[in-house]
Amino acid sequence: MVLTHTTNHAYSHPFPTVTLAFFLRYYSPKLNPFSNHVLSTDTIDSHVDPITGRLYTTRLHMKKTRLPSAVVKLLPSSVTGGGGDKSSYVLETSVVDIKEGWMKTESQNLNYTGVLSVIEQQHYSVTPPDQHGIGTTSGSLGSAISRPLSSDTFVTTTFCYQSRLGSKKQEKVAPESAEVGEEPGKRRFGDWISGWGAKRIQSSIESIASNKTDDQIIKSRDGMRIVLERLRNNGVVAVLRELRRREGKTTMTGD
Repeated sequence: MVLTHTTNHAYSHPFPTVTLAFFLRYYSPKLNPFSNHVLSTDTIDSHVDPITGRLYTTRLHMKKTRLPSAVVKLLPSSVTGGGGDKSSYVLETSVVDIKEGWMKTESQNLNYTGVLSVIEQQHYSVTPPDQHGIGTTSGSLGSAISRPLSSDTFVTTTFCYQSRLGSKKQEKVAPESAEVGEEPGKRRFGDWISGWGAKRIQSSIESIASNKTDDQIIKSRDGMRIVLERLRNNGVVAVLRELRRREGKTTMTGD
C-alpha cells in the first residue's frame, strides 16, 4: 500500500526568484532558520541540456533525522536503531525549464527505507495547477513561446509513503513452510496471519508519517517565504555577500 498526500500553494514571487530560493533554502540557517536540521548539502551533478536548455541538478542532503515516536514504539530497537537523533541522507533531483516556466523536483530518503520510504515530488509553474498543459510547448527550442513574467509561482507538492517492513520475510514464509510436514490448510492460515500482521504494521507506519505531513509542509513553506523575502528586499548579490561575510567571521573565530 502507498499513501499519498497532495497540496497546492502559490508564492507571490516570480518564477526565477522561486527557483533560486529553492536551491538556496539549505544554504545556511542564517538565511533560512527552518533549515537547522540540514547538516550538509553536496551537488553531485549539474548540467544544462544543450538542446532543451533545461538545467538538471542532483544533490545529496545530510539531515538530522528522528523517527516519529509512535513508529519507534511499534518496532524493536534492532529495526529503529533506538529511535534517537541520527543523520540520514536525502537524494534530490530537479529539472528547471526557465523558458517554459516550470521546475520539477523529487526527493527521497536513502536511510530507513526498509521501515519507510518517503518520496516528495514538486511541480513549480507560472500557471495554476488546473491550467498545466494549456498553451505549453512540446519542449523543443524552436517551438518555445515567450511568456510574460508572472508575479506568482504555483507549486503542487505530493508526498508518497510506503513501508515494506516484513515484506521480505513474508516472501520467505511459503517456501520455508513447504518443507515442513504440515497440513496445507494450516500452512496457508499461518501465512495469512503473518501477512495480515505485517500489512497492519506497514499501514500504521504510513499513516503516522502521513499525519505529520501538514506540519512539515508549513515549516518548508515558511522557510521558502523567509528566503524569498530576503532576496526581494536585499537582492541576490547582497544576500550571498552577507552570508559569506558571516561565514568568514565564524571561521576566523573558530580558528
